[in-house]
Order: sequence, then C-alpha cells, then structure tokens
Amino acid sequence: MEGEIYPVQIPASRMLAFYADHFSTTEINYSFRRIPAAKTIQDWSSKTPAEFRFSFKAPQRVTHFAKLRGCAEILEVFAKAIAEAGAKMGPVLFQLPPTFVKDVELLRAFLGDVPNDLRMAFEFRHPSWFDDAVFEALRGANAALCIAENEELATPAIATADFGYLRLRREDYTAAQLRKWAAFVDQQKTRWSKTFVYFKHEECAVGPKFAHEFRAAFSHGE
Repeated sequence: MEGEIYPVQIPASRMLAFYADHFSTTEINYSFRRIPAAKTIQDWSSKTPAEFRFSFKAPQRVTHFAKLRGCAEILEVFAKAIAEAGAKMGPVLFQLPPTFVKDVELLRAFLGDVPNDLRMAFEFRHPSWFDDAVFEALRGANAALCIAENEELATPAIATADFGYLRLRREDYTAAQLRKWAAFVDQQKTRWSKTFVYFKHEECAVGPKFAHEFRAAFSHGE
C-alpha cells in the first residue's frame, strides 16, 4: 500500500498516525487471529487523536472455531484486553463464516454471554440469518446488524441498534452508489448516535478513495 495510501518510504511506525490524520476510525483485523496485548493497544492509542475509534474483529476462536458456543470465558478475556483502548474503543465485529446457518436460540444465548460494556455488530454471511427473528434478537441486545456489501452477498439495510456498522467491500463503487449509501446513513440519524463505515483495502487501494468520496457526499447532503 506504500505509495498508494501512504507516502513512499514512510516508516511503519508512522503509518497509523498518518492514517489517523485522514480518517477517524479503523477496523482491527489483528484481533481476529490473536488477542492484542495491552502494550500493543496502548501503542496504537498513543498514535491517534482523542476522537479516534478502534473497532475490533472478534477472535476466530469465538466465531469460527466455537461458532458462538461456550464462549463466555474467552469473551471476558477479550473484553478485558481491548478495554485498554478506553474511550477510543468502538464496536466489536462478530463476523460469522459463510457456512454457518441460522440458529436464533444459539444467537440469543450468545448475546447473553457478551460482557455488557461491549458494543456488538454481527456480520452474517449466510442468507438464512436475514430473518425477522434474528433482527429482533439483535434489537433486544442493542446489537447492530452489520450492513455488508460485496460481490457475492448484500445484507439487508436494517437498523437494529443505536449505532450503525457498515462494511462496503465492493471494488467498483460509482459516485452515485456512494451518494446512495451516504443518503441511507443520513436517514438513520434519528436512530444512530454514531455510524462506523469501512471500505475494502486489502487487495487494492481504492478503499481510501471511496471513503473520501463517501464522506464528502455525506457532508454535503447529496
């Protein structure tokens, strides 16, 4: 990404601070594979301004290995670790595998195991989850349905919490499509106190461009 997102030859130690000069939040994928150490989170926090927010992807041990079963202990450990972010802590994204089919009773039980101080967003990647009973379970826990869009699947644009969480993962957004998403977020302003929007950046460098265009459209009310 050097030269496309970051200045050429920028030291790795400066990348987060540079990013935070342009954007107000980031989604931490590191926490999916490993629970971050307190020192690591403190370092991240020291490089960002007070208003910056970190969203954390929940550990794969929870979403992919245990598939939400018997996770109370690991959730407590995870919650304690990311609490090091303090006021900069955003939501936790529980991204379920595409083969994981709907189980509403399991979801309800899991929601009861999650520590109360965590804001939760759920990205369901099997269409069976797009169901009114699931949405009601999320609403009961003030957990957000992650509104995700990619080339294979699009989540219904439904609000289930007092904040919004969007993952816009296509690589071919037009200006008109970004304006449409900005208008949708604007329409939720009476429901959502805060909205977290993330664009794809792993394989290509179009995400930052889309993020700037989205923010401009939202700011101008287009």
